[in-house]
Amino acid sequence: MDIVQIATHLIDEDTEQPRYQFDEEALQELMNSIDELGLLSPIKVRETAGGRYKIIYGNRRYKACKTLGRPAIPCIVSTVTNELDIYLEQIAENLTREGFSPIEEAEAFHKLLNDPKFSSSTKFLSSKLGKPESYIKNKCELLKFSNAVKKLIVSGTEIRKDKLTEDQLLPLKDLPMEHRDPLALIMARDEMPVSDVKKIAKLFKDSEITPSTKDKLLYKSGPGLLETWYTIQHNKAEKAKQPAEAKPKPKSNPSHSETDKPDASKPEASKPETGKLELLQMDITTSAPGPSAVSEANSPLIAQQLQQLLTALPPHSALLPEALHSFQELSAEERQALLSGIDSLLVNLQSHLAEWNKIKSLTMQSQ
Repeated sequence: MDIVQIATHLIDEDTEQPRYQFDEEALQELMNSIDELGLLSPIKVRETAGGRYKIIYGNRRYKACKTLGRPAIPCIVSTVTNELDIYLEQIAENLTREGFSPIEEAEAFHKLLNDPKFSSSTKFLSSKLGKPESYIKNKCELLKFSNAVKKLIVSGTEIRKDKLTEDQLLPLKDLPMEHRDPLALIMARDEMPVSDVKKIAKLFKDSEITPSTKDKLLYKSGPGLLETWYTIQHNKAEKAKQPAEAKPKPKSNPSHSETDKPDASKPEASKPETGKLELLQMDITTSAPGPSAVSEANSPLIAQQLQQLLTALPPHSALLPEALHSFQELSAEERQALLSGIDSLLVNLQSHLAEWNKIKSLTMQSQ
């Protein structure tokens, strides 16, 4: 393929090309390289009217040469005229280049799928670009998020403060917009790992939690949301262990009143919990709680909550030596999950400790 020198002033940028974000620092490094060694890789252009040329790919190299004041740029002149073929070539080239952002990819795929000029299918793009259909679909899902979220999306898998990876966002994509975007910003701010984001997404998909409670959950931090998820899972597990409500006995016959009397030595069947995640609702709601099975009980509310905590918290028993050393058998992902669970447990216990110490002090002062 022939390389020709074309005057810089005869070359135009393609304003519709898929890549439009250029890192200034990287551009400066490229300019330094070109200034020292020259342009090692030519750009590709096509002829347009009036003896001019439009870039197919190589916008960044063109910008660097133009800024340096280079009078001419080495180019490959393409004879391709089909707009779809040109756009596919631009995407394919940029996919091999560093700095092609996930949002730029998503917008390019969306354009090929929805612009009447192209009207391509996911299957067609997959075959042309060598990418799985799921890859293309997942990229397009990123476009659901608001601009405030989109501008934080970066390539790669490294978790960074105030940045978002594709893997962090995809678990949130099917949530309602009023929860999806605020959660994404919380995940970016608190540098939440993907495994924790998945748990938090499940929390907001839980049909037993009311929409108003989910709205209030958005005031929590990322670790706070994760703690709530663990608390709910624990409560559900405890609830599943409780015996089913005893069936009511038929009315006793007055003639057999003595034989039908309940045995005082037998404990009364425990009543099932009422309401959906009432304890969570009470914890989150900032206004006075409405009537519930707990508030209707005869004992003071603080005593009820203490009793619930004592019932849920098992007596302490030292971990067995084999349990203490079993972490060595865990994979890296399992160790990360274990550490997240430990952090959530400690945060939960510390919160309980601080709150009940405060209640203890208040109680002693009132004596």
